[in-house]
This record gives sequence, C-alpha cells and structure tokens, in this order.
Amino acid sequence: MHQTQALLVDRRAALALAAAALLAGCASPPAPRAPTGTVGRREPAAPMPASRAPLDIDPGEREAAVAQAMLLVNTPYTYGGNTPRGGFDCSGLIQYVFAQVTEGARRLPRSTAQWAAVSEPVADAQMQRGDLVFFNTSGAAFSHMGLYVGNDQFVHAPSTGGTVRKVSLDNRYFAARYMGARRVFAA
Repeated sequence: MHQTQALLVDRRAALALAAAALLAGCASPPAPRAPTGTVGRREPAAPMPASRAPLDIDPGEREAAVAQAMLLVNTPYTYGGNTPRGGFDCSGLIQYVFAQVTEGARRLPRSTAQWAAVSEPVADAQMQRGDLVFFNTSGAAFSHMGLYVGNDQFVHAPSTGGTVRKVSLDNRYFAARYMGARRVFAA
C-alpha cells in the first residue's frame, strides 16, 4: 500500500512537469538571469529573411492594427487563446489583431515562428507602428512576440496569470531577450 502511494505521487509529479512543459511555449518567462552588457536593448543577431512569401498587408492598416491591439490591453492571458472572450497568448493576440484589420479571408500565421517566417526583418531605426517585435524567452529564437505601438513600446500577452499589456522595449527582462523587429506590411 505504501509503495502504491509513492508511485501515485511520482505519477502526479510527472504529470505536473509535463503540464508545465506544455504551457511554456509563448507562456511563462524563464527564470530571470543577470543582464549582460548594458541595460538597453541588445543588438539582435543578423536577421533572418522571410522563409515564406511575406504577408504584404496593406500599409494603410498599420494604425488600425495598433488601435486594435490597444483595445485588447487588460484582456486575460490564456495559453493557446486567440479571442478577447477566451483570452490570448502572444501569437494568438497578433493573429486576432490582423484578422480584425485585414479582410480575414487570408490564412494568417498562428505561432511566433510562423509569423517570423512570413515577415521581413526591419532595422530598429526603421521600425514603425504596427511592426512585430520578437524575443527569445525560452532559449529558442522567436519564442515570444508583440506589436510595436511607437515610442519604444509594444503590446503583448505576457504569461499565465497576466493580462495583455503595453511594455517598453527597454524593460530589463525584454531588452535582454530582444531578437529584432519584423514587418508584415507591403513596402
């Protein structure tokens, strides 16, 4: 009987670990680590070009995308979420924003890696409102994203227990994990 209880505890621990691993994707940030170098944004590595045909969304939709994202601030974070009612994860937020401002008939990416694949790198000096910003929050490139809203601020769905919020790109946590900006709008 005692051995059975120990086995049950081990199984519960294994299930808890598996559940935590599933929720880690665009969800909870890893344990903070000491910043490297200066407090400002790190210089992103050489940007990867789009690996698929870029989305080329009408540039006239930039301000609508920013306005839509701002309307969603304070919406609860939900892993896998992609609606205001159900909550958002980071890429679900971006997918929802662009579905609202485009005709929605096009198939939009869902994951951060898919968004990176259909977007073109843009230098920080050329960044415009509505561009996407990417971060490495889990040890993998493009593991978190947000929508740039100007003045070095971006809107994102941060992690379990949080809400969609506007944050500075110079935030100590995000500055150390910044991967660069990318554009989904036509030139």
